[in-house]
Amino acid sequence: MTQAERNPFPYSDTNKRYHTYDYYLRHRYGGKVAKIPLDAGMTCPNIDGRCSVGGCIYCSGRGSGDFAAPPQLSFAEQDAIVRAQLSRKWPVERCIPYLQAHTNTYAPVDVLRARYEEALALPGAVGLNIATRADCLPDDVVTLLAEVAERTDLTVELGLQSAHDETAARINRGHTWAQFVDGYTRLRAASPRIMLCVHLIFGLPGEDRAMMLDSVRRLAALRPDGVKLHLLHILRGTALADDYLAGRCAPMERDAYIETVCDALELLPPETVICRLTGDGMADALLAPDWSRRKVSVINDIDKLMYARGSVQGCRFAQISQAPSAL
Repeated sequence: MTQAERNPFPYSDTNKRYHTYDYYLRHRYGGKVAKIPLDAGMTCPNIDGRCSVGGCIYCSGRGSGDFAAPPQLSFAEQDAIVRAQLSRKWPVERCIPYLQAHTNTYAPVDVLRARYEEALALPGAVGLNIATRADCLPDDVVTLLAEVAERTDLTVELGLQSAHDETAARINRGHTWAQFVDGYTRLRAASPRIMLCVHLIFGLPGEDRAMMLDSVRRLAALRPDGVKLHLLHILRGTALADDYLAGRCAPMERDAYIETVCDALELLPPETVICRLTGDGMADALLAPDWSRRKVSVINDIDKLMYARGSVQGCRFAQISQAPSAL
């Protein structure tokens, strides 16, 4: 029997022992669906001074939108550029527009509505992904998101990164764990149709593995629909790069990252879709860690370690769900 045939994890038809985004998309839509990163030209409250300036210490000037086309272009023009690149790998018939750069609920509702409608009008759009912050969800925006979710498959991505307020201050995130929980729970209450995907970063300055896994446990208790796990990249031109070059921080080691990801998978609910296991840094901007350039190798070694452990996603989640609330 193959590893896939021996795999006991219910949300997999391959050797993957976790709930992959590919599995979710294939079972939701019956085939391949492309994510189209878009830059809506938004800003962020810890850039424009509402809560801080300078942005998170690891963010490039594009605010995680480095792989999108320039924001001066219309969504149709951005889509054409990205679609042409993706079509070298496979035909792009269905897509999910992804408003990725900066904070895509941080504008007046009329502006947001127009941008969302523009994205949904792209050819073959079957849903919409909106990246934002939990402290940028006023009531009128939450109402708008609930309305959009009635018409299409809506995913709202919330950048938590860490549940520890001391880390949030260190990375200049600009909001607390309590504010995150408030935004998350109000979105959940507004519409059960919204898929909530939360981002965590492993390797943040000052955090050890115990702190990283504490963030995972707190998040797991909220039962998110999706999670993105990121490796901290040190990119040229960021405040984090200054700290790295001055010797004030060091990137996470490869083996430590792989082991921490496997620990996290064991703690997360089995139903939670793992939308990412590591992140991509722009090749010409990446200072460290160099091992992150070999992304496929890292993912393969995560698969091997899960198999060697005999573990699957969620095998330790019962310890959290039966424990006192982590909130």
